[in-house]
Amino acid sequence: MKRIIKLLILFTLLFSCSNKTKSSFSTKNLTVTYVTSPLNVPSIIEKQNSIFSKYLKDVDIKYAEITSGADQSQALASGSVQILNAIGGSSVIASAANGADIKILNIYSRAPKAFALFSKDATLNSPESLKGKTIAGPMGTNLHELLISYLKSKNLTINDVKFVNMSIPDALAALSSGSIDVALLGGPAAYKAEKAGLHKITDGEGYIEALICVATTQKYYNEHRDVIDAFLKAQKEVLDFMKNKPEDTKKIVCEALKLDNIAYDTMFKQYNFESKVSDKDIEGLQKTADFMYQNKMIKNPIQAKDLIIK
Repeated sequence: MKRIIKLLILFTLLFSCSNKTKSSFSTKNLTVTYVTSPLNVPSIIEKQNSIFSKYLKDVDIKYAEITSGADQSQALASGSVQILNAIGGSSVIASAANGADIKILNIYSRAPKAFALFSKDATLNSPESLKGKTIAGPMGTNLHELLISYLKSKNLTINDVKFVNMSIPDALAALSSGSIDVALLGGPAAYKAEKAGLHKITDGEGYIEALICVATTQKYYNEHRDVIDAFLKAQKEVLDFMKNKPEDTKKIVCEALKLDNIAYDTMFKQYNFESKVSDKDIEGLQKTADFMYQNKMIKNPIQAKDLIIK
């Protein structure tokens, strides 16, 4: 009898210990993308204050610094990343058009004014003036869409200019050296260009919505709703912190991105970080999807409303 009692006590202790180490969530691991540029304030505030960990206790949270939208989509498809916390709407559309399971949880930011066309030549001040000019910037992005929308406003197309696919830093360097006529710039690069006295031809206001999204897969959402719910609560605390502690927010972001107060104030007002998906957001996503399909960047048409998580 004593032996049986000892075995029962041992079993109880082992069971108790195993329960203590077991996560209360449906997963022990979560990898979220971490992108700071051009001015991704929520991500910086969240990581600095460890807000995800606060809501996802016992979950091992990792950050994947993947800046390319295509690479983010591939990481989500492979399962190495579960939540894309700041991916361009165009990248979501491209991935969905290729048949990937990718869904938008909510909106990360909107910033049409943060994207612009710059030149050294002040006479380049209309779509018509860009005919035949060499223009560089990242293809398949908000900036690329801005260029095409700007040209389209006067019945011109991308074929009316010499477009070169180039990263934002390389485009700025090429413009500075005089090897291109126009650079497509966003975020700090656009701020530096304007501060340096370069001519701003136009920004994205009225041409693009410049939507950045938060995305996951429908499968992950269905299987780990508890994790998603906790993530969304953490996301709300981040936005509340930004709203209620603007000076603390500025200090943290300026230190992270090595910005001065003037640069931060100038750029921050260009962003709308409201997370709720609005009808206007869906219209903006549809506009981007149509733009990508019409310009043969995706093979299949996409309905924006179908991209929102259900």
